Amino acid sequence: MGTTQLESVPEPKYWHLKTVLSEALDSEFSVGEILPNERDLAARFGVARATLRQALEQLELEGRLQRRRGVGTTVAPPRVGVAVGTEQHAWPGAAGDAWQPVDSEQAAPPAAVAATLETGAGQTVHTVRRTRMSHGQRVATELLYIPAAAVPDLTAIDAPSGPARARAVLRELQHLALEGQDRSVELGSARADDARELDRLPGSPVLVVTTRFVAEGRTAALSVATYRADTCRLTFGDSAGVEIHHDPERQAS
Repeated sequence: MGTTQLESVPEPKYWHLKTVLSEALDSEFSVGEILPNERDLAARFGVARATLRQALEQLELEGRLQRRRGVGTTVAPPRVGVAVGTEQHAWPGAAGDAWQPVDSEQAAPPAAVAATLETGAGQTVHTVRRTRMSHGQRVATELLYIPAAAVPDLTAIDAPSGPARARAVLRELQHLALEGQDRSVELGSARADDARELDRLPGSPVLVVTTRFVAEGRTAALSVATYRADTCRLTFGDSAGVEIHHDPERQAS
C-alpha cells in the first residue's frame, strides 16, 4: 500500500478521511480483520493522529468498525436487524418477547424516571433488569421500572430474587389492561455498567430506546433499553426485511 496524501477539501479533514478510510475498508480489509495501528494509519494518510481518531470514531459510530478490549480496532460485520416495537399492544414479558430476565429489586429510581412514573421522592419501585441476545451475541440491556401500585398483588415470598423475581413482576403486570405506549430513540454513550454488560468500552456509542407503557390513565411501566450502536440496526413495524449495504452499487431489498 502506498502513501496517500489528502488534498485540500472544503469539508473537515477528518470527514474526508472517514470517506477515504471507508473505501479502504471495502477494498482492502475483511470482516474481523484488525486495522494497522494509529501511527501507521496516520502516516499513510498524512494526517495528525487526532484527525485519524476523529475519523475512526465516526466510522465506529456508523457501525463500520469495532473497538475490542485487548484486540484493537477491527472491521465490523454488517449490523444485526433488531425488531423494536413490532407489537404495539403487549406488555414486557408477553409471549414472543425476545428479552431475558436477569434480576429484579426494589429501589428508588433516578429523578427523571420518578417524574415520569409520578412517584414520590425517594419512593421505591420494582426495577427489572433484562438482556437481549441476537445471533449468540448480547446486543442490548434494559432497565424496566414498575411502580408498586402497578403490581399490588406481588409478594416477595413467592420469588425473593433473581430471574424468578423478575418473571413474577412481569406476570403481575400482565393483569393490567394496556391502553397504549409511546417510544423514543436517541443516540447516547455507554455508561460504565452498560459497557460492562455489552462488552464495550465506556463512552462507546449506543442507541437508547425509552418506552412508556400506559394503563388506567397513568404510566404503569417505563423501559430504558440500551442497544449496541455498532452492531444493531433497529427495525420498526414491517421494516425488518430492509437491508442497507455499504456498497453503493447494491440495492436495498
